[in-house]
Amino acid sequence: MAKSAEVKLAIFGRAGVGKSESTYRHQATIDDEVVSMEILDTAGQEDAIQKEGHMRWGEGFVLVYDITDRGSFEEVLPLKNILDEVKKPKNVTLILVGNKADLDHSRQVSTEEGEKLATELACAFYECSACTGEGNITEIFYELCREVRRRRMVQGKTRRRSSTTHVKQAINKMLTKISS
Repeated sequence: MAKSAEVKLAIFGRAGVGKSESTYRHQATIDDEVVSMEILDTAGQEDAIQKEGHMRWGEGFVLVYDITDRGSFEEVLPLKNILDEVKKPKNVTLILVGNKADLDHSRQVSTEEGEKLATELACAFYECSACTGEGNITEIFYELCREVRRRRMVQGKTRRRSSTTHVKQAINKMLTKISS
């Protein structure tokens, strides 16, 4: 029987699909687990306060740039820095996406530059076209959900270990007081 999980994903960048902020819900089976995704496409329209709120809300992030717009590419690193600041001390789960791959003839950002930035950000990298569906967009979201799930498991194990450590310390303190 498949387990069920909810994942909140947010899309940031000027190369989004929509012209205004939209929220989508999608359910899929990913690796034998039913996942309910709530996807917020900010469409790059948010002000600083909205952006911070969206970042606090999300668990996984798609940072999108337009391969035909160098300026949108140059906004990715500052956006990642804001994410790190808002989500600290947690590591941010994200994927870098170069959109508008169908417009290769107007490309201003090479695939190699996208790959290099993804390496610097320690995240996966994809190029796609939201317009034509080129680049398996579904897989981008599935991979992000997998990464969110992996992070949850690691954080859960860390919390459990630290809780056990705290209990042991408390018991040792009690035993020390009793024996004194």
